[in-house]
Amino acid sequence: MSNIHDESTWPIWATEEVEIEEPNQAWLEKGEREKQLLLDLLDPIGIQEIEHYGSTSIPNLPSKPIIDLMAKVDSFKSLEDKALSILSNHNWHYVHPDLDQRPWQRFFVKVSNNKREAHLHLLLKGDDRWDKQLLFRDRLRSNQDLVNEYAKLKRNSAVKFKNDREQYTKSKTEFINSIIN
Repeated sequence: MSNIHDESTWPIWATEEVEIEEPNQAWLEKGEREKQLLLDLLDPIGIQEIEHYGSTSIPNLPSKPIIDLMAKVDSFKSLEDKALSILSNHNWHYVHPDLDQRPWQRFFVKVSNNKREAHLHLLLKGDDRWDKQLLFRDRLRSNQDLVNEYAKLKRNSAVKFKNDREQYTKSKTEFINSIIN
């Protein structure tokens, strides 16, 4: 078995550069399509609530062109293998929790032409991250000044952390927390 921490064995999409694109209305439509596709695929295993969140769900916000979705699950243990079995037939790739380093979620990446197309975050029912993600999304949707401020931060962080997705994400934490709190 290969070492999952050996970056030389990772697929191209796992180490993509951070690239911010201008806002695109099609992201909202694509988010709804992906959400519906996932609901159709995952409803038989009890996943009935999925939300499009993240930057592509906010009008007028520059973003990485990757649709972020989250789904509520009762248990990782009972669903992880079932979801993997279903999603792997639809270009979704599982990112092991040891790599993701977020034990509170299970993470899948939809890939097309060696590029990330969408992310699916499975969260446990009752996890307050669900409500916080939606609160952040909805506050930005209702305040263009916050969108503009966040856009500036995202662009600057994308330049500074072009080759480090984790640091790019961490660089936005203070702003996100200030909106949530």
